[in-house]
Amino acid sequence: MGRKIITTNRKAFHEYHIFDKYNAGMVLTGTEIKSVRKGAVNLKDSFVKIDDGEVFLYNCHISPYEQGNRYNHEEKRLRKLLLNKKEIDKLIGKIKKDGYSIIPLEIYLDKGWAKVEIALAKGKKLYDKRDDLAKKAQSRDIERAVKSKNY
Repeated sequence: MGRKIITTNRKAFHEYHIFDKYNAGMVLTGTEIKSVRKGAVNLKDSFVKIDDGEVFLYNCHISPYEQGNRYNHEEKRLRKLLLNKKEIDKLIGKIKKDGYSIIPLEIYLDKGWAKVEIALAKGKKLYDKRDDLAKKAQSRDIERAVKSKNY
């Protein structure tokens, strides 16, 4: 049993310059892990914050489990992430010194355990986003031209 990607944060690569990536475990309740395995997760507006040396995931939407009845979880509750102390200290240093943000990139299952890939990132300016879109369009045009000449 390997790595199964549940959801990705598609806007992250458009909105941010991604630098370092880290894998963190998630602390979940019983009905949350069932919803994650079902794929009912959304990372759209979520972000990561460090409070008192602990890492937390904010605004991650995990839909309630259908058969959960009264034991169901709150959809956007605060979720603790599990990282080594050295990794947390490194993240704190980068955030304070260089002004980075921490954003979640994807949630995946690894050997049955729910994990989050988080990244140190800096927000892109509008002109950076335009440059990226222009480069993508240019490469697509080149691929189309090469493909049409081959046939």
